[in-house]
Amino acid sequence: MFFILSKTVAIILRPSVLVCVIGVIGLLLMAIRWRRSGRTLAIGSLVALLALGVSPLGYILTHALESRFPQWQPSRGGAPDGIVVLGGSILPRMSRLRDETVVAGDAGRIFAMARLARDYPQARIVYTGGDGTLQGKDGFEADYVPPLLDLFGIARDRVILESRSRNTVENALLTKEIVKPKPGERWLLVTSAQHMPRAMGIFRQAGFPVEAYPAAWLTELNYSYRPSLNIGGNLARLDSAAAEWTGLLAYWLTGKTSAFFPAP
Repeated sequence: MFFILSKTVAIILRPSVLVCVIGVIGLLLMAIRWRRSGRTLAIGSLVALLALGVSPLGYILTHALESRFPQWQPSRGGAPDGIVVLGGSILPRMSRLRDETVVAGDAGRIFAMARLARDYPQARIVYTGGDGTLQGKDGFEADYVPPLLDLFGIARDRVILESRSRNTVENALLTKEIVKPKPGERWLLVTSAQHMPRAMGIFRQAGFPVEAYPAAWLTELNYSYRPSLNIGGNLARLDSAAAEWTGLLAYWLTGKTSAFFPAP
């Protein structure tokens, strides 16, 4: 039930979707006897959509997420024993249709895996990512990783591919089950900087100690909070950040993460 709700409610709660729904309700009311109320809702939703589209709110929320865990410093503590790379970088359905691996906007996770594999040849590597869609018909993300390993010159037998997980909770539990981390081992967790706080909280709750290795940043280090006319980009950034903050709250309330806003 939690998986189904996470894939449906999160979409409905996106700010741009909520505002558009209010606008549609307003138009429907205008078609019947509540014309004045409908006009108010419709105009209000349009004004709100434009205001959110110009506002830097999405970037403010994203920057707060991405700034929570700093870049990993290789000089601290020596080489890692293992590396866990969370899925989200590959589009399984498009990869199947195009008959080649197609990467998404979070491809920084893949590049981080290649860099770490080169720098730490003795480290174990796990790529964890199955089919996270509600219908479960897109295919398993991990199945399309091998061609990328060949491209980066990483031996296929170095990387364990976990393809059963559908969300970050299952990423943590199934990976822990596979690698059985020993006390004192150092494991890095590679995921998008925006997703890192929730991922770290989930792995901690699962009893799998990891160190944050954020990748695929979306905001500058010293971002200047200013309005812009990139309405489509601003709304997309706001929706993405809102989904992550909603996820933090939902996972915390259901006991799936160690804290509402996990910290280093």
